[in-house]
Amino acid sequence: MVEAAQGRRSVDALLDEAREQIERYTAEEARSHQQQGAWLIDIRPIAQRSQYGAVPDALVIERNVLEWRLDPECAHRLPEASSYERRIIILCQQGYASSMAAASVRSLGYAHVADVIGGFDAWQQAGLPVSSV
Repeated sequence: MVEAAQGRRSVDALLDEAREQIERYTAEEARSHQQQGAWLIDIRPIAQRSQYGAVPDALVIERNVLEWRLDPECAHRLPEASSYERRIIILCQQGYASSMAAASVRSLGYAHVADVIGGFDAWQQAGLPVSSV
């Protein structure tokens, strides 16, 4: 109780809070949205993509620059990041970091932000397309 009074929260509490702010898709749902024009953004570092593989046609934006590349008001944004209405789906290796990242992107003002439940591991287990880096 003392910790909560001092504003301390566990990472599990932060994760739960992040997930309350976003949509969460199965790998199959994410693939369907990707095929309909949503940005599927892989935030994994090159080492993970090299070791485990990549999702074809996913936009790679590593986690450390994600908000800067997606903020329509930022000078460092991707040119295509010009509308807060774009559907964005974040993918990490197992579906934890993506939840936190998606909540952060949602706080930029995007209306439709999600992550992939189980991350790339679930994508691969579902038999969805994977390519080597």
